[in-house]
Amino acid sequence: MRAADLGAAAVAELLALAVPVDCVCCGAEDLVLCVACERRVRHLTRHPFRAEAQAPALMDVDGSVILPVVAAGAYRDELAQAVLSFKGHGQHQLRRVLSRALVRAIAAAAQHEDQIALVPVPSSTGAFVRRGFSPVHLLLGPASRLTDTPVLDMLRKSQWRRGPGGLPGGQKGLGRGARASRVRGSMRVPARKADGVAGRRCIIIDDVLTTGATLAEAARALHESGAIVAGAVVLAATRPPDSAGGGTVSAEAGGMGPDIEKNKRRKDE
Repeated sequence: MRAADLGAAAVAELLALAVPVDCVCCGAEDLVLCVACERRVRHLTRHPFRAEAQAPALMDVDGSVILPVVAAGAYRDELAQAVLSFKGHGQHQLRRVLSRALVRAIAAAAQHEDQIALVPVPSSTGAFVRRGFSPVHLLLGPASRLTDTPVLDMLRKSQWRRGPGGLPGGQKGLGRGARASRVRGSMRVPARKADGVAGRRCIIIDDVLTTGATLAEAARALHESGAIVAGAVVLAATRPPDSAGGGTVSAEAGGMGPDIEKNKRRKDE
């Protein structure tokens, strides 16, 4: 884990001891996440599910899967509130609960994978400066230890190009096309790190899945550096399982399923 993220976690723990807190979900006093709401978050993440079907950037025009994704839960209710608060403040208790949810999703996605590595999606520079930490990297610390899976911190944000693609700024509130334009060409694997990822089977890790544009861009950058992208795992997907048409991930389903060979840039990208 990055040193900055470790430092941010330590500061968050000290503040939690010194400053009165309320539950981020229901407002109950004394705990960042009360017992009842923590139980509810565990309930919402007890059955990881395949989530790519309602992420347009991850599905081809013929309905075939470009990149399979397993989500720990649907982005709603207490899970959405916990994720949103954690992304803003990095609270230690939320980190513990959400990391365990991520572990379940990683286990479901990688159940038939050997020698897999986890690759976190980097925060934008602006978001990192504003928060002082990367939420995904912070969650992956305990998740990596619990799953005994190495983390390859290989992806970096590229210099933005102004023009039709590579637009500067964030993605909040943007639709499918605008998100795709915003992230196009936004990630890279530095040349000095390429040898560490070439030929490695990887699962990309991110926090929230919406259109899938960010994951598609991460997969493109890894693929161009020689990595074998087996799929992705997210903490929450904005479409619930029923609307995503995915259902839970079972052992019979085989986790991510067969290798996905369509991690290359699509023609319209």
